[in-house]
Amino acid sequence: MDRNTFPPDLLEAQTAWYVTYGRLAAEAADGAAAHRRQLLHLSRLIAAHPYWQTSAGTPAARVALKELGRNRTRP
Repeated sequence: MDRNTFPPDLLEAQTAWYVTYGRLAAEAADGAAAHRRQLLHLSRLIAAHPYWQTSAGTPAARVALKELGRNRTRP
């Protein structure tokens, strides 16, 4: 696997994490608990993804995934 080629499900989970975080930050207290639960769920999916057990799953790859996920949420 290429150094900065992430599995689609991992990239989708990271992108969804940023979308959910943005919703949590933007909305009032209504629904905050649901957003926090979703963030925890997505965090577990990301952290436990099998990609991190490969040689490509380096700390630098974690940073690259976060940057890519964040950039996908920007207009």
